[in-house]
Amino acid sequence: MTRLLVIGISVGALTIGLLGQGTAVDECSRTAQMQIYSNAYISKETGDVVGYELAIKQHDDSTVDALLYVYEGAPNDDGIPLSGRISGKNLTIQGNWVEHLVEYPSKKEIVQTHFVKIGGTLDSALFRGKVEIEGNAYPGESRLKRLEQVWVCRTPDRKKP
Repeated sequence: MTRLLVIGISVGALTIGLLGQGTAVDECSRTAQMQIYSNAYISKETGDVVGYELAIKQHDDSTVDALLYVYEGAPNDDGIPLSGRISGKNLTIQGNWVEHLVEYPSKKEIVQTHFVKIGGTLDSALFRGKVEIEGNAYPGESRLKRLEQVWVCRTPDRKKP
């Protein structure tokens, strides 16, 4: 028997003041005052949205609040809230991603928690570093370009990183 998983992303206990169930409008207002870095694109082979986006809000005390968007086939409307620090250009962020899955055909809910760790250098144009998600197969180096908006807030002609 083949079982399919439909992925729905939910925000865990680490809300860092950014709590909210996402619609595109919510995400646009949540990220409007944040620095956005992205490598998200539409795959030519599948037509799916793939990649990461990182929305960062820096505070005066060198702490940061962040939202990580993980695109694995479709743009999600909920960023994963994380927190961290920035020292010079060195950025470190970590936290937990609580992912809610629905197994079909049983419609049984499955909850998985993944530890997320992000580290690298950040400047006004790029983030270069690693995005590591526990249980995820691609923990390699990432290069995310600075953009004005997260994917769900961009118009169709601006959905290029």
